[in-house]
Amino acid sequence: MATAGPEFAGLKQPQLPLLTRLSRGAILYTLLALTKPLMWIFFPAQNDRSTAQALPTLFMIHGGGFTVGAANNDDEWNTGFARMHDVLVIELNYRKAPYHSFPTATYDLEALLLAAVDDESLPIDRARVAVGGFSAGGNLTLSVCQLASVRERVKPSAALPLCPVVDFTVPLATKVKTRHYKPGLGSGRRSGDKDYLSTMSPYFNWGYVPVGQDLRDPLLSPYFAPREVLPPHLFLLGIELDQLAHEAWRMASKLAGRPVPALERKVGEEKPAAEGGNPLILDDERFAFRHMEEGGQRSVQWLLVPDQIHGFDHLPPSLHGSEEAVKDAQAKTAAYQKLLGEWLFDLPWKQ
Repeated sequence: MATAGPEFAGLKQPQLPLLTRLSRGAILYTLLALTKPLMWIFFPAQNDRSTAQALPTLFMIHGGGFTVGAANNDDEWNTGFARMHDVLVIELNYRKAPYHSFPTATYDLEALLLAAVDDESLPIDRARVAVGGFSAGGNLTLSVCQLASVRERVKPSAALPLCPVVDFTVPLATKVKTRHYKPGLGSGRRSGDKDYLSTMSPYFNWGYVPVGQDLRDPLLSPYFAPREVLPPHLFLLGIELDQLAHEAWRMASKLAGRPVPALERKVGEEKPAAEGGNPLILDDERFAFRHMEEGGQRSVQWLLVPDQIHGFDHLPPSLHGSEEAVKDAQAKTAAYQKLLGEWLFDLPWKQ
C-alpha cells in the first residue's frame, strides 16, 4: 500500500487533552450555529427551464473544514461556471462535524447523488455527470465517488477535487513546510509568512476525525484509494500558497504514474510568477500536466494556480488585503474555470 512516507505510516487519530477538546469543541459548535443547510441548482443563463432538455451536470460540494459552510457558499462560482459552459450545476450539502464526524458527510452525499439522478424532474444528462468540490468538499468528492452505489448508479465520468484535503497521515506541522512563502508579492495575504489555513486546521481535523480512526482509510484520505475505484477522469487543482497543494500534487503524480514528490520538495516555485500573459502557467510540469491512458478512456490532469492562497476564488475583496490581489484572483478564477470546462468537454464529456 502506498504511503506518504515511512515516518507517517500506521498513524491513528490521537486523543487530545480535555481542555484542548473543550476549547476546540466550543469554537466549532459556535461556527456551526451560524450556518444554514441549503441546496441550490444553477441553470445556464439561456436555458429554458420549461423544456426537458438534458444538460451536462456538475455536482459541487462546498468546503469549510468539514465543520462549517452551506450550499450557498459557492453561489458565485457555480453561477459563473454554469453560464460560461452552458451546464447544470447542483450544489450539495451535508451534515457537519463535530456533531457528525467522519464518515457521515460521505454517506449524506451518497444519498443526495442517488436521489438527484433518480429524479426525472431534473434535466440531468446522465451520460455526462461529474462531481467536484472545494477543500473539504474536494476530499468528499473523492470519498463519495469511491462508493459502489455511486460508481454503479451515478456513474460520474469525472471528479474535480479543487484544493482538496487528500492525506490526513501528514501532520499539519509538516504541511505548512511543503509550500513557499512569497513576501515579494507585496501587500495582502498572499505575501504573508503564515499559511491562511494553519490557524483553523487543528480545529477542523479534531472535529472531523474520530479518535482511533485509521488515517489511511481511503474514504478519509483518498490519496490511498486504488485507481480503479475513482472516476476515469480526474482534474486535481492546487493553489501554490496553500498548505494543501503538495498533497494534491503528490496524488496527481501517483495516479499519473509519475515520481511522487518528496515532502521536502516544495510545491511550485520560490519566486513570484512573471507578470503579464496567461494568468496560469501551462508550460511547466510543476504547474500543469496531463496523463492519458487506455486510449483516452482514463486521464489525470494537474493544475497549480500560481501566487494565490487557499480560497482565493471565494474570498470577499476585503480579505485579499490589496486591490492587486483581488484583480489577480478574479483573472485566475476565470482562467481556470475556462480550462476546467474545456477539459470536461474534451475528455469525460466528449460525444
